[in-house]
Formats: sequence, C-alpha cells, structure tokens
Amino acid sequence: MSTRTTPPRHVTPARNLLAMAICMTTLAPAFADDNSTTPPATLELDATEVSGSGQLGSTTEGTESYTTGAMSTATKLPLTMRETPQAVTVITRQRMDDQSMTSINDVVKSTPGLFLDFSGGPGRQTYKARGFEIDNLMYDGIPSGYDGVNVGAQPNLAMFDRVEVVRGATGLVTGAGNPSAAINLIRKRPLAEQKLTLTGAAGSWDDYRGEVDASSPLNDSGTLRGRVVTSYRDANSFIDNVEEDHGLFYAVTEADLSEDTTLTLGFSHQKDKTNYFWGASMIGQDGHHLDLPRSYNPGTDWENKDQEINTVFAEVRHRLANDWNLQVNANYAEQNALFSGSYQSRWVNNTLARTVYQADFDENQAGVDAFASGPFEAFGRSHELVVGASKRIYDMNTHNYSPYDTNWPINAGKPNFVHTDNQREVTTQDGVYLTTRLSLADPLKLILGGRLDWYDYDNRDGDTDYKVTRNVTRYAGLIYDLDDHHSVYVSYSDIFTPQREKDTSGSPVKPIVGKNYEVGIKGEYFGGALNASVALFRVDQENRAVQLFTANCPQASCYEASGEIRSQGIDFELQGALTENWQVGGGYTYARTHTIKDAANPQNVNKQFDTDTPEHLFKLTTHYQFQGPLEKLRVGGNVSWQSRMYNDIPLVDGNEYRLKQGSYAVTDLMAGYRVNENLDLQVNANNIFDRRYYSTIANSASYGGDAYGSPRNMMLTAKYSF
Repeated sequence: MSTRTTPPRHVTPARNLLAMAICMTTLAPAFADDNSTTPPATLELDATEVSGSGQLGSTTEGTESYTTGAMSTATKLPLTMRETPQAVTVITRQRMDDQSMTSINDVVKSTPGLFLDFSGGPGRQTYKARGFEIDNLMYDGIPSGYDGVNVGAQPNLAMFDRVEVVRGATGLVTGAGNPSAAINLIRKRPLAEQKLTLTGAAGSWDDYRGEVDASSPLNDSGTLRGRVVTSYRDANSFIDNVEEDHGLFYAVTEADLSEDTTLTLGFSHQKDKTNYFWGASMIGQDGHHLDLPRSYNPGTDWENKDQEINTVFAEVRHRLANDWNLQVNANYAEQNALFSGSYQSRWVNNTLARTVYQADFDENQAGVDAFASGPFEAFGRSHELVVGASKRIYDMNTHNYSPYDTNWPINAGKPNFVHTDNQREVTTQDGVYLTTRLSLADPLKLILGGRLDWYDYDNRDGDTDYKVTRNVTRYAGLIYDLDDHHSVYVSYSDIFTPQREKDTSGSPVKPIVGKNYEVGIKGEYFGGALNASVALFRVDQENRAVQLFTANCPQASCYEASGEIRSQGIDFELQGALTENWQVGGGYTYARTHTIKDAANPQNVNKQFDTDTPEHLFKLTTHYQFQGPLEKLRVGGNVSWQSRMYNDIPLVDGNEYRLKQGSYAVTDLMAGYRVNENLDLQVNANNIFDRRYYSTIANSASYGGDAYGSPRNMMLTAKYSF
C-alpha cells in the first residue's frame, strides 16, 4: 500500500474501533478533529504509524482492500458507500482471494444479509435477501434474469474484479424483480502494465484448480490493451461418487480510440458439469431427520447437469463537453443446460420411489443500457444528473422429455427419455430512467430517481401472455452530513413484478410492488479506507395474487391483487481497513418476514413467511498482514452464524411435526506466506471445528430435502506472478 502525502493525524486506538462502529453515534470525536476538512492520511494507532493506500477508486484489484472508493449499482451515480442511501456491500478481489472464492455461491455465503438457499436441491441454488428471492444478477450494470432452480449457472469469479451488492428494492437500475437485492458482478479489465499470474490449488476430496491470468499492452503507446483469463477446476465431494468440473475462458480488450473515447470488447465461455444437483436426502415418515452419514448420496449414477454459457459484451465510454460523459453497455449471452436427474420421493401410496425428469434449456439473454451523466448548475449550486434508456430480452426455449415419472422404481436404471415437445417464452422489457443528486445545502443532498418500463411476456406455446405498460418506479434518498465522517440518511425505493394470474375479467392482475423504506447512519474513515453503517429497514411487497372462490370466473381460477408480505429489521456492517495491515468485512442482519394480508388463507396473517430462511445472520471476515520480521506472513479467518430454521411437516395421520435445524456457527481459517516477490502460498482450512449441520432442510415427507453442509476441509493455493 502506498504512503499518503498528507500530514499524519492522531486517531483513537484500533482496539476501540469495532465497538465504536456498532455505537455509531460515538464515532465523530474519535476519528477527526472538529476543524479539519482534509481526508485522514497517514494514521497513528497508539505508537504505531500506519500508511494508507490513498483515495480508493472503483476498481479493487491490487488495492489489497476490503472496500471500494465508489460504486454506482444503486443509482447509476458514482457514489461512495457513505453517499449511497441504502445498505451496500462490495466483495473485493482481495477478499475473494483471501477466502479462496471460486463462484457466486461463495460470495453470497460471505455477504452480510444474503442467504444461500438449496431448498430446490443441492445444485439448484437460489439467493435471498430481506426475506425475498433474488431473481436478477447484473453484469457490469446490465440486469440478467436468474433462475437458479433450472438453468442458473454460478458465474466463475476468476473473471471478476469485484461484486457490488445493494440490499432492498432496486427497480431504478434493474426494472422488474423482487425487493431483495441487486448483485452486480464487475468484470476484470486489461491492466496498463504487463502481468502474468499462474495459480494452482489442491484441496480435500481431490479438488484441483488451475488458473492463468495474463494482461498486457498490445501496442507501444498503450492505447490498446488485452487480457485473457482461463480456469479449470475438477473436484469430487464429501458425498460419495459426486463429481463436478468447471471451465472458463475469458478475453477482453480495451482500445483508446481517442483522448475522449474508450471501447471495450469481451468474450467469455463457461462450462460446468455435475452429477449431484436435484435430490437431497429424505426425512422419516414421522417428520424426523434420518441423520444419515454426511457421505450418503441419494442420487443415481446416471444423473447429470451440463451447462455451457457463451457471452459477448461491449462498452463505449465517451467524454463530452462540460464534464459530461456518455456510456453504452451491451451484453448478449447464450446458455444451454441439459438437466437429467431424479430425487427420492413418496408421492404414490407413501412408498419410497424416485421422481425422474429430463429437460434441455436454451436460454438467450440480451441487454443494452445507454446513459449520459454529468453536472449542471442551478440556484447557485452544482448538481448531478443521469438520464438513460435500456432494453432487455429474455428468450427461453425448453425441450421437454418423457417420462416425467413420480413413481419410478427406487433402484431402476436410467429411463429411456424421449423428446416430446418444446415450450418457448420471450420476455422483453424497455425502460427509460432519470436520476439526479441535488445539492440543497453543503451538508444536505437529495437523490431523486424515476423509471418508466414497458414489460411484455409472450408465451409462444400457450395463452398466458401479459404485459405491463408504463410502469412507474420511484427512488428518493435524503443524506445529511453530520461532520466530515458521518452521514444520516432516509430513503425510499420500489420495484415491480408482473403477474400472470388473471382476474374475473380475464385480464392479468396488476403487478406486485415491492417498497423499501430505510433509515440509517454511515461512517467513512481513513479517507474512505473503512466504511461502517447501521440501517433500519422495512420492505412491503403488495398486490400478491390471491385466489378468489367465485362463480363469476371465466377461466379455471380467478385472482385478485390483495396479498401482502412485510420484512423488517436491522443491518449492521463494517468493511475496510482498521489499520494499514488489518482488513475486515462483516455484518449482522435481522430480518423478520411475515404475512400481512392473505384473504385465501387468513390463518397465515402475522406468521413467518419463509420459515426455512434464518431471521438472524452474522458474518465476519478478517485478514492481517504482519510487519517486521514476519512481514511475509498473513493470517485471517471467517466466522458465519445463523439462527434456526424450521418447517412444519404435514404427516399422514393429519398431524404436523416441526423439523428444525438449530442455530450454528462455522469457522474458517487462512494463512498465507509470500516466499518472494513472485511466489505466494496460502492455505485455507474451512469448518475447522467440523460442525455437523444441515445447510437446507426438508419441507415435506414426500420428497427429499435434507442436505448437509461441508465437513472440515482444506485448500492449498500457490500463485506465481511476474
């Protein structure tokens, strides 16, 4: 980390910092003298002088930081975390490397407030935040529909610089979706200098990975730059006979077409394969866990999930007059996924059998986003404005096979699957948006945003078409700077979800609206190298379709938009540098999600909406780099804790049994050693206390749903750079 050039300032000892981050109102006198407006520079913690890394930018690679200087996922405005009036997290490149992350699943497991859910099967992951499922991922700011149960591949992290996460409703940037979170994966770009990194890793259960990352200027002037990343992983599992492999090729080039214009073009090819993804273990007919060995495999030797994704993307940035900028991003992805599997079930006569199924999915997604941004003057003050337009197309073609059998003999071989029919669904979404940040006074900023969307769902093989015309999405945030380091904010954001259910007139019911209300306080210290926040939030998801029992229904079933779910809770987070050599990232989230209105099932009112999602989540990651004689050594670790999960299991005799996974914590450790300027070694030991727990639990005695978390395991990584 480079030495800062501004004068040193005295701050409170580092041992008090964590406590003060939780008690945010006591932070102001501890971090700054009242008269200074200069960002903190070289720090003095007790008798130890610390040098910072200077002002952080948005790119995190090479900063060794657990935070970022600016992010635009929430509003399209390039704001610091303190300036953003929502709960935000960034998982930096350094944090990915320290925790040996390889996929987006690893990011979700480590991000405060996010929950990794395997209730659809051990290889059919979904992501949740604030009680709601995340149905969009973003790539360089362009939303991409995510269906984890069917074709949702896990993006390979080898090609990304960072992952930005905004919790709550994010309709201003994503358009349609759930009021959960936006996960924005930002790709690596070519470096200005030549660099080659070779990585090899070996871990428990024959888990092997190799990676090559090469970047270089492609001409003498450096106006043309390129980068290539390749990665391959071949792994077994603690579960018997489970195999998986993951391959990636990523190439990107940047060209400075002029002093004002930069063009970026890129391509990625990702291929993933596993034979364990659908069926989890059964529970007993009495609703109890069977407590089978963790190595037990409930699947068969013929199952397979094979995915291949090809993506091309482009970006143009052009500097206009008067500090204005124009940016156009485009992304196109083709994914083919073959899904051939089974799960244990008792659907017929309560007899143990298998449900078998095969389908082939062709998923095409295209997105383009163009916007102009810059300052403007009004009422004697300077403000900022973003105006843009976007278009998304989601085209899914499902090839169905027979048999889809719910009573296949438990030990029979693979069915003779025969292609039967296809189903094609095309969704288009067009939007225009505007965001402005108004400087009302030196300490007071107002962010206002609005978006109009035209949404069209076309079922090419059915009659369930529907559309939404000129849906209005709103965003507002008010930020008040208490001093040079602390701000309080209040914000409102919303998002819509179209529904295909029809009312008594035969028309689709109006869209679900997710509304996010949030108030919080944020702190920014050491020139932005450390960020802390506390937020109170409430999310209301209104207009959920509720079935009507009426004789005046022109179709099989009629619905009205009257259901409502509410999530409310608190978010604590700390991310960045406690000292120059000590990075930390983590937080605590409490989110209670319950039913407010349900005309069809009034008994659900005030009950927990999703009982197998924990209400409490605590996650902490830390990394310390020694100095002096031990300067080549670094250590770190992670602790994650979650509260209980449960499901009330209906039994054959009409009673219920409450199936539980109690609260649990998992601890990981890391140690690294830089042998010389080129070679670095690292060992990660995960679940070091070998905690035995279910990562997901069943919600029925009729099909498998219990899946264990990974036992104790280790990974050794060697990285050679030159």
